[in-house]
Amino acid sequence: QVQLVESGGGLVQAGGSLRLSCTASGRAVSTYDMAWFRQAPGKEREFVAVITWSGTGTYYADSVKGRFTISRDNAKNTVYLQMNSLKSEDTALYYCAAVFGVGKAITRRSGGYNNWGQGTQVTVSS
Repeated sequence: QVQLVESGGGLVQAGGSLRLSCTASGRAVSTYDMAWFRQAPGKEREFVAVITWSGTGTYYADSVKGRFTISRDNAKNTVYLQMNSLKSEDTALYYCAAVFGVGKAITRRSGGYNNWGQGTQVTVSS
């Protein structure tokens, strides 16, 4: 089992930036696809971004493409989400998720991930 802990959330003005971190423990995640999801009050959890276990593939939700960047540092067992040009609609609880990825198709479905963090709150004021 992989334990995931998110950090880096906070309150920021519209147009600002934040960098979220997700640090894994329990086992190395170098063979895991790592993703970010978010959930706003009253809404379903939605996909934000994913990076393949190899680091060679990244995929984004259309709503964040061009503004968010996902990256990973396997030496630190950490994945990052750099968020720029933040908008009020980006306000949500952001979750990190992981699933063993070697030999498997990448997924944007939350049900495809079996390891989750507790979330970090991002609030964007307009």
